[in-house]
This record gives sequence, structure tokens and C-alpha cells, in this order.
Amino acid sequence: MIIAIDGPAASGKGTLGKRLAKHYGYRHLDTGVLYRAVGFTLLSRGIDLHNEIEAVHAAESLDPEHFGNPLLKTQESGDAASIVSAFPRVREVLLNFQRHFAEEPPGAVLDGRDIGTVICPDADVKIFVVADPAVRARRRTLEAKARGEAADEALVLADILKRDERDKNRSVAPLKPAEDAYLLDNSNLDIEGGVRAAIDIVEAVRAGRQRV
Repeated sequence: MIIAIDGPAASGKGTLGKRLAKHYGYRHLDTGVLYRAVGFTLLSRGIDLHNEIEAVHAAESLDPEHFGNPLLKTQESGDAASIVSAFPRVREVLLNFQRHFAEEPPGAVLDGRDIGTVICPDADVKIFVVADPAVRARRRTLEAKARGEAADEALVLADILKRDERDKNRSVAPLKPAEDAYLLDNSNLDIEGGVRAAIDIVEAVRAGRQRV
């Protein structure tokens, strides 16, 4: 089974992805880490983030062992990811990596921006996670402070709104729910509530297929 989870920045899709994968014993891939790794590579080398050729080279040489680097979770890496993810050739390079991961047994949960629409359009379950921008900004600010980073909630909110606009309007794989995706609004849900809602969606799909 392939479970696709999409949504905007700081919507909680990553946490849901990890928890769903653990619940069902599936493999999990936070696809945003791929783009963060590409962006971070350019940043660390002092390369212009708008240099598509260098971004492609970075995508082609990614080392999965570095995906756990805590620096990939910073605001700067997230902003860089939003920029390099707009390059068609970068997305093409990373497309095969993601699809291969999704097809490996026993099952996979992938979260990102275009899993249900581009990466795995035939995913068994598609969930599109949303949350009020102010709620997302508050969560992102608390996460940053928990890592010992300084964070201004107003600035975080402004950045989230900017990223939403950029992700929704990019020419390649814009952020939007798949036509057959289930909408999960977790603005007023805690982590456990969001996970329970996601599991309910998966179980409803599985039950429906068993009746066919």
C-alpha cells in the first residue's frame, strides 16, 4: 500500500507521515528533506539558489545518509528548498528516487507537496493536510525554539504565507490537492487527534476495498 500525504509548510504532514508509517509498519519518506538537502548543499557551498544547473548537480549527488542532518530543519534550508523545488530538472532527478522508494515492500508513506498529484498519482490513499496559517506559524515557532533557535512568530507567519504563494503558483507541480484526496484540517487537532483522523481515513479506504 502507498499512502500519499500532501500539504503546505508546517501543516503537520511530516508528523502524520511518521506516525502512520509506524502504525502500519511501512517505510516513511519525508520528500521535503530531498529538496532541503539540495538547497542546503547550495547554501553550504555559497552557490546562488537560483542556479538551476548547480541545483541539478546537487540533486544527482544526494547522499541519503545526510538526510538526518539537523541543519536541514532550519528556516533557511526550508526557504532554499522552496526555491530549488521550482526547477523542473531538479524535480525530474528526484522523481525516480521517490517512486522507487514508494514501490518497495511492504508499503510506504510519503509526505510532501505533490505526492498524490505527481509522484504517486495511483497511491492507494491520498490525504491533503491543511491548517490555518497562524496555527502553522505558531507550531513552527515553537519547534524552532525547542531546537534552541531564535524565532519571531510574525516573521515566521510572513514566510509561511510567502511560501504558500510560491508553492501554489509555481509552473511545475503546484501545490494542490489531488481530485481524490481526503482533506484533513488539523488546525484544532493535537498530534494524537490528527493521527487518529488520518488512520480513520486509511481504514475507511481499506474497508471500502474489502467490500468490492
